[in-house]
Amino acid sequence: MTKAAELRTKDVAGLTAEVKALQKAHFGLRMQKATQQLNNTATIRTARRDIARAKTILVEKQMADKSAK
Repeated sequence: MTKAAELRTKDVAGLTAEVKALQKAHFGLRMQKATQQLNNTATIRTARRDIARAKTILVEKQMADKSAK
């Protein structure tokens, strides 16, 4: 689980890379579930929420950059 405080220390490029990595991990979890290899299905929910958390902070940073200009 990624904490919001950890994500806020990253820049926009770092957050974009983090979102892509989280989405890739989420896809892997979904494939494991589809092939019935995933024991703990709660990890899918956690991954989905981590993606949402990272995207929220990414948009906040983008809006702050836009308003600073």
